[in-house]
Amino acid sequence: MSNTPHTLHDEFPAEAQKITALKGSDAHFARLLVEYDAVNDKVHRSETRVDLLTEEEEEHLRKQRSRLKDQIASALRK
Repeated sequence: MSNTPHTLHDEFPAEAQKITALKGSDAHFARLLVEYDAVNDKVHRSETRVDLLTEEEEEHLRKQRSRLKDQIASALRK
């Protein structure tokens, strides 16, 4: 378990300009970013024990974050 926040800037440091451009031009991509940030915040709050979740709930959030990250990465490759 890591309590390091997985911000998109940290996950895709070389793609900052492309993320900004897509966020402004692609509504679906912008929604993915918002959803990723919300899920990532929940995971981080659980990992740091600010919010107490069951292991299953935390694992579900981690998988959801991973799926969102994969979708974001796919959009960045286009």
